[in-house]
Amino acid sequence: MISDTLLRAARRRFFAGATAFVVGIVAVPSFVTPTIASDAPPSVADLAERLLGAVVNISTSQTVKGTEGPGAVPMPQLPEGSPFQDFFDDFFKNRGGDKGGGQKVQSLGSGFVIDAEQGIVVTNNHVIADADDIEVNFSDGVTLKATLVGTDTKTDVALLKVEPKGHKLTAVKFGDSTKMRVGDWVMAIGNPFGLGGTVTVGIVSARNRDINSGPYDDFIQTDAAINRGNSGGPLFNSSGEVIGINTAIISPSGGSIGIGFSIPSQLAAGVVDQLRQFGETRRGWLGVRIQPVTDDIAESLGMATAKGALVAGVIKGGPVDNGTVQAGDVIIKFDGKDIHEMRDLPRVVAESPVGKAVDVVIVRKGVEQTVKVTLGRLEDGEKLASGENGSTGEDKGDKAAPVSTASVLGMTVGELNEQTRQKFGIAADVSGVVITDVAKDSAAAERGIQPGEVITEIAQESVGTPKDVMDRIGALKEQGRKNALLMLASKSGELRFVTIRMD
Repeated sequence: MISDTLLRAARRRFFAGATAFVVGIVAVPSFVTPTIASDAPPSVADLAERLLGAVVNISTSQTVKGTEGPGAVPMPQLPEGSPFQDFFDDFFKNRGGDKGGGQKVQSLGSGFVIDAEQGIVVTNNHVIADADDIEVNFSDGVTLKATLVGTDTKTDVALLKVEPKGHKLTAVKFGDSTKMRVGDWVMAIGNPFGLGGTVTVGIVSARNRDINSGPYDDFIQTDAAINRGNSGGPLFNSSGEVIGINTAIISPSGGSIGIGFSIPSQLAAGVVDQLRQFGETRRGWLGVRIQPVTDDIAESLGMATAKGALVAGVIKGGPVDNGTVQAGDVIIKFDGKDIHEMRDLPRVVAESPVGKAVDVVIVRKGVEQTVKVTLGRLEDGEKLASGENGSTGEDKGDKAAPVSTASVLGMTVGELNEQTRQKFGIAADVSGVVITDVAKDSAAAERGIQPGEVITEIAQESVGTPKDVMDRIGALKEQGRKNALLMLASKSGELRFVTIRMD
């Protein structure tokens, strides 16, 4: 038998070795010792101190009319000398509850000074929207009245002006947001929950985020804490330049969960310049309606990959109404900038000067070519586009004489004549073959095709009769095509492309 002394000695040696082994494992891995990027200082106090003076709180007030009529709460009739008289006088009379009078509603946001001499302040449009009075509160306690220079609802940017009146302002400048990389340090300063001069630090979490808030979504995502009240405040890079305007968060609770979004300076700076110069935006305009290029559409067009923006229609009176760009073209490059997906095109066009002649690379019927386009002004184009969307007729009931029809791909199609135009309310300038019925659970129904729509082209060739439709579908099947690309016109003439399986 082993003596107790030897056993205790063996145990001591075992546990001593095990302890050394465990300690060694804990000490060795490199992730235990964090490393700090060379451009990230151990403290951001100096940077924050330099920038705090340029960041302001925006307070607004708006008079909201009280309610009147059956839903209004009447002023209670109290006995003379009632102890509750003062309370009800304050609640109803002073707030206008008894006669539908107005009451003041206040809100808070953030902003920053970009021109100290002129007193120019940038913020979000939603911070000052519908405000009767706007005040800018500075970090030193000074409060100045502000006037509205201009707003842009599409990018949620607003420009204010204050009169310094001897008060020295501190300004910051825009940096280049295109140089920001995922992982770069950023600092947000603002007025969260009314707590002025709050500094938070984080990194760029992602770029080019589309949160469906507007036509030019291209947000910087950051985990720097952004909360309610931070809207309109700046997002700084490590050099103290504004590379974003904090504008939105994703949060189920209303507080920061590390997902905040900022308008990139590349987009905001151009808007600010136009608001300063004109008091409004003046964006470039191409005059086309577009839709995404799906894999099915790319295959139908003979494209190797799905990319670019598919032209679904050309607006009458627009810059390319002369045939330079046609429905069915795919725009893959605009003024030297690649168009990877549909949402890239509106942004790069809008950032281009009105009247500029640009090269546009398109794919037309499988062939890549370059065309020259002179841009119009978007604000003028929106008026033209809205004028095209009026209704031109109503459903008058099924009293028309029978017409020649055909059944194909789950659709019943017929001739487009006066009877069918009247029945479906189709505009006079729409041409093609009308869809009179769509079978349930068919490939056409899956694509959302509705009776009353008009097939104008199949595989980029015009069709005018039901026989044309049958012939084109038959030809595509003989070519081994799996999908048919249809250009459909709505009752008012608005175009869209749809692919339908032919198996």
